[in-house]
Amino acid sequence: MTATLVTPTGRLVLDADADRETWLDARRAGLGSSDIPAVLRVGYKKKSPLRLYYDKRGLLPHDTEFSEPAHFGTIFEQPLALDWARRKRTVVERVGLIANTSEPWMLATLDRLCRECPDNREQRSLCALEVKCRNAFVAKLWRKGPPDDVLAQTLWQILVTGLDHVHVMCLIGGNDPRLYTVRRADHAQLVEYIQREAAALWHDHIQAGHPPAASEDDDPDGLVELYQRLHPDRSGVVRLDRDLDAQDVVGDYLDAVAAKAAAERNRKRALARMLATLGGAQAAVVNDNLYYSVESSSKEHVDMDVLREFPDAWAACVTDRPQDRINIPQSVRREHVA
Repeated sequence: MTATLVTPTGRLVLDADADRETWLDARRAGLGSSDIPAVLRVGYKKKSPLRLYYDKRGLLPHDTEFSEPAHFGTIFEQPLALDWARRKRTVVERVGLIANTSEPWMLATLDRLCRECPDNREQRSLCALEVKCRNAFVAKLWRKGPPDDVLAQTLWQILVTGLDHVHVMCLIGGNDPRLYTVRRADHAQLVEYIQREAAALWHDHIQAGHPPAASEDDDPDGLVELYQRLHPDRSGVVRLDRDLDAQDVVGDYLDAVAAKAAAERNRKRALARMLATLGGAQAAVVNDNLYYSVESSSKEHVDMDVLREFPDAWAACVTDRPQDRINIPQSVRREHVA
């Protein structure tokens, strides 16, 4: 492993051409720029400090599959970086995983390094480029600058590398390039906050072996997925005799199930009354403005009984996907409503 100084405070610890598995392993030695939005609970909701804890401790399998956005983001990274260099009349290069010289747990993978910043050619100063691809539905988040998650990423890159600014290029909707510059001097208090929060998670929790508490701000779907990945094969029993809080949570779950069922019944009652009001009409208006209507739609349907008559097609199309479900005995349910 090399330790070449490539930025004022950043040493190269893994080459850019390292395979993905090696890169994922190396990232567990600290917090990278893509981890920081999760530290701060901004951006992708399914990532959280708790998920980072288990990942960095090596208790979760690596995410080996790219999502569609991540897949295309990787494909377009090179042409977009070259386009930025063309627009700015400069040259960029790939760089691997970088660690801070004084705090080796502070990591960053820059999309590109630029050895002659186009903002000041006389000093030939270093800068970096972060490349993003986003769909048109989030264009408004980029109106005044990079959104919170990207801002957190770039400020972390500044902290790790010692650079005073990072350029950002985002292609929105496939044909709307946005160019920004994130400068440390413009976000001094936020930089301090990011470093403080990241250091607390790394030292007080990940290194110390104390998982951070889940927060009300954490996405519940993300937490459910986390616990399923942590324990894919379950066995044994946990005793709740003296854990009244855990018993209360079961009651909260049953109340939520009942409320959901009641809400669905109310929805269907309201739907029935709306249809009764329509009679044979297709739409209802108020003051000549559309109030509600019945619209036709369709979705694909597979007749499983017919498909079973074609064993080869059945084998190619149908797979069993085991999934866990919560089972609460009727005795517990009756006691709860008593």
